[in-house]
This record gives sequence, structure tokens and C-alpha cells, in this order.
Amino acid sequence: MRLEIDWIQPVGLSLEETSMTSSHAIASSDHAAADVASVRRVLLAESDALRIMADQQSDIVAQALDLLTVKDAGRVIVSGMGKSGHVGRKIAATLASTGTPSLYVHPGEASHGDLGMITPHDAILALSNSGETPELTDVVHYSRRFAIPLVAMTSQSGSTLAQAADVALILPKVGEACPMGLAPTTSTTLMLALGDALAVALLERKGFSPADFQIFHPGGQLGRRLLKVDDLMHTGDDLPLVAGDLGMGQVLLVMTNKSFGCVGVLTGDGQRLAGIITDGDLRRHLEPRLFDRTANDVMTADPKTTRPNALAAEALHVMNARSITSLFVVDNAKRPVGIIHMHDCLRAGIA
Repeated sequence: MRLEIDWIQPVGLSLEETSMTSSHAIASSDHAAADVASVRRVLLAESDALRIMADQQSDIVAQALDLLTVKDAGRVIVSGMGKSGHVGRKIAATLASTGTPSLYVHPGEASHGDLGMITPHDAILALSNSGETPELTDVVHYSRRFAIPLVAMTSQSGSTLAQAADVALILPKVGEACPMGLAPTTSTTLMLALGDALAVALLERKGFSPADFQIFHPGGQLGRRLLKVDDLMHTGDDLPLVAGDLGMGQVLLVMTNKSFGCVGVLTGDGQRLAGIITDGDLRRHLEPRLFDRTANDVMTADPKTTRPNALAAEALHVMNARSITSLFVVDNAKRPVGIIHMHDCLRAGIA
């Protein structure tokens, strides 16, 4: 006798419930596919627009950078309304954090007293996709009245803003990623990217260095990554240093009291670092006559060192690579000025 099963019904579900569950799974899968397609369409549209903008750059951007390279007490004043204003706030923050003093001024508030925040030493970067934003009128007039450099960022070369500006950065005419072509999407991405590009170009003009970054980014992960050795090193009486002719009995006392697991051995004049004695060196010389020896007899000559202005992350990398826990810090004349321990780096959040 053979049983033929045409349908296997899940336990606890009726035929109707099973059918509904299957339909929901199919619908959910269809929605997911549509969502992925929508997201990819937007990302591709905006990336294509960025490529178009990159290809159309010319000497005009260099002229804009000339105006935005403020001197003395000058700042770059960024202004824009609506979504352009949100982008403007981010551009101002990026400029300020990369060495170009900058602040955002709301165009509406500017008409009610905040124009006083703009000085003749400043330069203005005004954002408007249409170039006809009425709230920017007073900012534009103020810049013209007091001969304050004005850089426009707009997609309309014939607009009021573009015509009034000293330099107009024209965004490519591409459609918004919004299917209705209404919500600012592609246009704001272009503004944001061009603002980043201006900030980086100004950074490179100034020769902005990692040391400068640390000044403006003392907190967070970036600040920790930019800590220098001299921010963490031990100095002065904390240094475990001994003379080369000191007996090993006294050397061990210094090593124990200083708690770095090593001592630095000085040259005969007591000025420069000649070598180092570590726990490993002690084990290699462990014999009854150890205490008859001097530091010079046991030390490892020309040890690996680091510089005071080296990044702490670099020093940690050296310690990890060489399986050591401490590094002496020396100046250009090889004089020991500090010591940094692996635990100092880890406590500072450097990993």
C-alpha cells in the first residue's frame, strides 16, 4: 500500500494560516528586493553626480580658495538656508577642525543683528542650490557694501547669487535622487562633498600637520591616536638610569625601585644612553658571579629608542614588534629625556 502526500501542513496551523504565512514571506521578500534596488539607485545617482562634478573642476576653484584663504583674524563665514544651511553647518565645522577658522551664520538671524558677526577680515561662502534664496539677500548686500569676499555655491550660473559673487562654484545640473525630483538629495551631497574638498585643499595649502590635528581634536579616538610620546612619558627622577661602572647589586635595586623592568646605562660622561639592562639580560647572565659584574658587562648596547615628538601609537607598535614593554626616549644627542611603558599607551586608549 502506497501513501501519496500532496500537501504537508505545518503543525498547529490551518491550511488558510499556512497559505497566509507563505504569502507574507513572498511579500516580505519582494519588499526587501525593492528596498535594495531603491537604495542602490540613489547611491549610484549621487556617485555619478560626484564624478561629473569632479570632471568639471577648473581654475575657478583655485580662485575660490584664494578668497577663502583668510589671514590675520579672518574667518570663513558659511551661510545657507534650509537643507543648504544644514550642509553649511557641517562645512563650517570641517573647516574649523582642519585649520581654517570658520563659523556658520544663519541668514535669517543675520538680518536681525547677526551681520555684526561678519567682519571686513572675513570671507563668505554662501550656499543656495537655486541661487535665489531670499533670506541670503542681506548677507549678499552686506558683503558687497563692505567689500567682503563672497564665494557662491549654486547650481545656477545665471542666478542672483552667482552674479553677485566674486567667484561662483557651479554645481552640475543633475536630477535629484528623489523619484519626484523635489527633495534635496543629490544637490546637498554635491555641496557637502565640494565643501569637504575646499577644506582639504585649504588644509594642504597651510601644511596642516598631525600635530595641528591634535590641537583641534584633543578628545575622542582621533585625539588618542594623535597623542605624542612626550604626552605620556615619565621624566626626571622617575627615569631608571645607572652609571656604566655601577655594580649589578645596585643596578638590581634601581630596577626594582623604578618598576619599569629595565634600567638605562649611561655613557662615561653620564650624558648619553649607552645601553639597557632588561629582565631578559638578567636571565641570560644569571650565574654566581653576576654580582661581581658591572652594568657595562651585562647591558645590551645601542638599545631601540624613540623620540619625544613621535606618535605614541608608533612607540607602541615598536614595543609590540620587539616584544618589549618599555622604550627610552632620547633627544637628538641621544640623551635620555624620558621613558614610556606599554601600559602608559594602553591606559591612554591607544591600541
